Amino acid sequence: MNIYFDIETIPSQSFAAIELIKADIEKQKLSVKAPSNYKDQEKIDAYIKAEVEKLDAEFDATYRKTSFDGGLGEICCIGYAIDDNAPVSIYGGSEAEILHKFYQTLMDEYNPSSQTRPKFIGHNIVNFDLRFLFQRSVMNNVKPPFMIPFSAKPWDDAIFDTMTAWAGHGNRVSLDKLCKIFNIPQKGSEIGEEIDGSKVWDFYQAGRIEDIARYCEGDVERTRQAYKRMTFQ
Repeated sequence: MNIYFDIETIPSQSFAAIELIKADIEKQKLSVKAPSNYKDQEKIDAYIKAEVEKLDAEFDATYRKTSFDGGLGEICCIGYAIDDNAPVSIYGGSEAEILHKFYQTLMDEYNPSSQTRPKFIGHNIVNFDLRFLFQRSVMNNVKPPFMIPFSAKPWDDAIFDTMTAWAGHGNRVSLDKLCKIFNIPQKGSEIGEEIDGSKVWDFYQAGRIEDIARYCEGDVERTRQAYKRMTFQ
């Protein structure tokens, strides 16, 4: 049983987390001082004003980065495909509901009599997707099924990480690059618009969750094609 999967994440939706980021920036503002060689008050004021504006601008970037932190960010969509079935996406409702639906699907599809664990296949799943999935399960108190190899090493038979398989342990290659060299349809081709993980939050804010889901399904298919190329199928 091969399970191809991908997750899409968004920044923290917790009011407390957002306020924590704002409080940290405000604290940094209070410590802003002009260099000691600045003597003219007008120049001092201009310097401090510019530095404060930089800190204000950093809020959005800092906030967006929480989408890569499993303790703060959230999963807004999970895409998956089992064996050669068409990709499916789970989205809408609460994050806990998304996790429940994904885990229930895995349990329903898994055949214990096979006496073999499913193989989870994805791009950068060892360092990101699996860990994020585990962390969000803990945060939502949603117990995952036993067969998910959260602690697997890149060479474990229970997983196939297309990034590690191509670039080697400790190295990186983007799925987009693999698509280019394997002549696989590029990211965003399913919605006719450029999109990647860094733009998911923008799409989400614009209410385009269905486009995110289609993009996620597209990444699942891209990963499956890359996997089959690398395993000579």
